[in-house]
Amino acid sequence: MKILLAEYAVGTGVDGPLLNEGGAMLKTLVDSFSRTGHDVTYLSAGPVLQNGRAVSSSAEDFTEVLGREALCSDAGLVIGPDEMLAEFSKIIEMNTLNLGCSAKSASICADKLECTRILQSCYIKVPRLIESGIEGTYVIKPRFGCASEGVRIAFSSKTEEGFIATEYIEGEHLSVSMISGKKFLPLSVNKQHIEMNCNKPGSSVVYKGNIVPFRTGYEQELFNVASRTAKVLGCNGYIGVDIVYGKEPYVIDVNPRPTTAIYGLARTLKTEIGELLLKNASGELPDAVSTEGEFSFTKDDFEDIL
Repeated sequence: MKILLAEYAVGTGVDGPLLNEGGAMLKTLVDSFSRTGHDVTYLSAGPVLQNGRAVSSSAEDFTEVLGREALCSDAGLVIGPDEMLAEFSKIIEMNTLNLGCSAKSASICADKLECTRILQSCYIKVPRLIESGIEGTYVIKPRFGCASEGVRIAFSSKTEEGFIATEYIEGEHLSVSMISGKKFLPLSVNKQHIEMNCNKPGSSVVYKGNIVPFRTGYEQELFNVASRTAKVLGCNGYIGVDIVYGKEPYVIDVNPRPTTAIYGLARTLKTEIGELLLKNASGELPDAVSTEGEFSFTKDDFEDIL
C-alpha cells in the first residue's frame, strides 16, 4: 500500500523542541510501515529520513501538499498541534483512508474545556474545573494546546482569556498508548517524566520523557479508563490518554494522535505499529499484543534524529 505520513513541525520547518519530537514520531512511523513493505511518503520542509520518500512542503503550502499527496495514497495519517489537527484530518478524510482520528473527534479532544465536560458527564474521573479567582493549588492550562506548553501551577484559579483552571491532583503521572476503532487495543502503560514544583506558584509543568512500558499492578484499571475515554470521544487510531493516578485514575488529557511514547513503544512492542493501524482500519485488530523489556528516554534523545 502507498502510505502518506505528515507531521506538522517536520512538514513546515518549525524550529525548536517540537521539531525534534515531531521527527521522533514521524521516523518511528515511517520505519514501521517501511519494514512491512509499504511504500511510504512523508512531508518535509528539509529533513530526509533513511526510509520512505520525502515530498517537499513548507508552512505556506502544507495543507495544499497534504491534500495532493493524500489523493494519490491508499491511506494517510497526520500529526499536528491539537488546535490544527481537525483541519488536517479533514483533508485526509476527503482524499484517502484516514488511519487517525476523525476531524470531529480531534476537534473535541483539542478543546480542553469541552473535552473535560464531556468526560465528566459520562462519569469518567477528571480534575474538576474551577471558577476563576478562588484561592488554592490549581493547574492553569491553555484551553487549546499540546505538549504541556503554557501549563503551570498556581495558588489562585484566576485565569486570563484562553486558559482554564482545574484542581491539582497529586499522584503518578502516567499515560496509556492504545489503538481505538471498532475494538479497543491497549498497547502499554507509560510513566511520564514530569518536571514541576507544586509548592512554587507559576512553576511550569514540563514533560521530559517516558518509561515504556511501565509495569504496574493497576494496569487493567488504566486500560479500562482509557478505553472508556476513547469510546466516549469517538477516537480512532493510535491515541494517548494522559492520566494522574492518585487514589484512583484521573484523565488529564487526551491526545487524538500518536504521541512521543510511540518512540519507546516501537522498541518494546512485539508487533509493528504500522500493521496494527492498518488492521484497525479493516476491523481486524488482535485481541491483545505483548511487549518485551522496557525503554526509557528523554526529549534530549531526539536531538540527533533529523
